[in-house]
Amino acid sequence: MKIVIPDDYQDAVRNLDCYSKLAGHQVTIYHDTVKDLETLATRFRGAEVLILIRERTAITEPLLALLPDLKLIIQTGRGIAHIDLAACARHGVAVAIGSGTPYATAELTWGLILAAMRHIPQEVARLKGGQWQTTLGLGLHSRALGILGYGKIGSIVAGYGRAFGMPVLVWGTEGARSRARADGYEVVANQRELFSSSDVLSLHVKLVQETRGIVTTADLAVMKPSALLVNTARADLIESGALVEALRAGRPGSAAVDVYESEPVADSPLLHMDNVVCTPHLGFVEKDSYEGYFTMAFDQLLAFAAGNPITLANPSGNV
Repeated sequence: MKIVIPDDYQDAVRNLDCYSKLAGHQVTIYHDTVKDLETLATRFRGAEVLILIRERTAITEPLLALLPDLKLIIQTGRGIAHIDLAACARHGVAVAIGSGTPYATAELTWGLILAAMRHIPQEVARLKGGQWQTTLGLGLHSRALGILGYGKIGSIVAGYGRAFGMPVLVWGTEGARSRARADGYEVVANQRELFSSSDVLSLHVKLVQETRGIVTTADLAVMKPSALLVNTARADLIESGALVEALRAGRPGSAAVDVYESEPVADSPLLHMDNVVCTPHLGFVEKDSYEGYFTMAFDQLLAFAAGNPITLANPSGNV
């Protein structure tokens, strides 16, 4: 089959152990992201299968109309908000969805917390420039860790907080609150209390239409001037522009972010703020995670080619 894999920024896919599963297939891999319809159509023209790396490329009705040979889209990870499933069904394109491990993102979250609280990136840069001990960081023991959203990743981050001796506060859906209580964590009265009480607040909510902008300017305004906000989930969980303005106002005092409203990010005010640690969406970008994502994706492709499609999000597609 003719396969196209877009958005492989690091040229990682062909170096995975599982890549050998595609032996005998015609594979084209692109290492950059393009957004315009004409370029996407040119790159994807003739492809029978698209294997998408997370939500980096949107699949829309106008694009599908230009891809008559497309039979299957395989989505690494479970997020499919960027794929028009109804349009895929109308064009006879099946969509197979994947799964993922929560550990890589949870580990990066904790790395960002430590880096931001102890000013590690700043101190590393200044030491290389000849300066010695220029900041005074904050420890984590006994400071309150707030978790907004208590799913797979949020629950792991909460466990890391407990290991560091932090009291853990949780807010989320009714199901999230119930799970947190069962695990022995304190559930606060409402979202606003979570923001006002946390010394470190980490977002772990899935982005769907109902959660877009769930973190408001008013939420951020009640955070402590010493507090750290961490976002390794999705940038659109926060009202557009609200985090930059809140940081300029001093509540919260700092942030650590791995996600941006438009990716790859060319520029952002966050990149120029001394009180922000920024990473380029590294949460899931780790070899074990990639092996898991793409082993499943390639197995889905082989199953589809054999006439036995698995894990389809739109069973009415071309199967």
